Amino acid sequence: MFYNSFGKRALDVTVSAIALAALSPVLLGTAVAVRINLGKPVIFKHSRPGKHTINFDLYKFRTMTDERDLNGDLTPDQNRITRLGSWLRTTSLDELPELINIIKGDMSLVGPRPLLRRYVPYYTNRERRRFDVRPGLTGWAQVHGRNSVSWNDRLSLDAWYAENVSFSLDIRILLKTLQMVVKRQGVAVVPNSEMQSLDVERAEHG
Repeated sequence: MFYNSFGKRALDVTVSAIALAALSPVLLGTAVAVRINLGKPVIFKHSRPGKHTINFDLYKFRTMTDERDLNGDLTPDQNRITRLGSWLRTTSLDELPELINIIKGDMSLVGPRPLLRRYVPYYTNRERRRFDVRPGLTGWAQVHGRNSVSWNDRLSLDAWYAENVSFSLDIRILLKTLQMVVKRQGVAVVPNSEMQSLDVERAEHG
């Protein structure tokens, strides 16, 4: 299919390049604010499994401190996230550096969100369809509730998207995402505060 093979990548590069240029003042201002409030590094990098489960470094603006307990372990996320970090997450500004991931070819504008590497062994065969496509800045699951839907529903939506990729679907998701970002719908500032991690949930239920 032409769109899957060529069109989707062309759309990703074109839109991301335009967005990076248009949003450069926002990116610069956010970077300065993060540097002043949290210090270095400004960009948070974390290894995530992408298409075909190949690892890549996901880029985001840093939103948390490096506070550690007496044993040297990081304290829970809800203790480390700052007021600026909460605002960046609720406005989705923390995710703007992922446009660079899209330009590099690690990600797409639309696709299943890149989740933690440790979740990989816990996906069902159908859920692993999410790795047939590049992970996305936004996706079918995100416009159906983002972090407010259950893992089973969220991963089923991801698999459905991988099975039904099309230009019209991607445009529909992008337009819906813009609406949700403006209204700040479905955002969990600390995701695990609303639901268990996938590996913990599935380990407990066998």
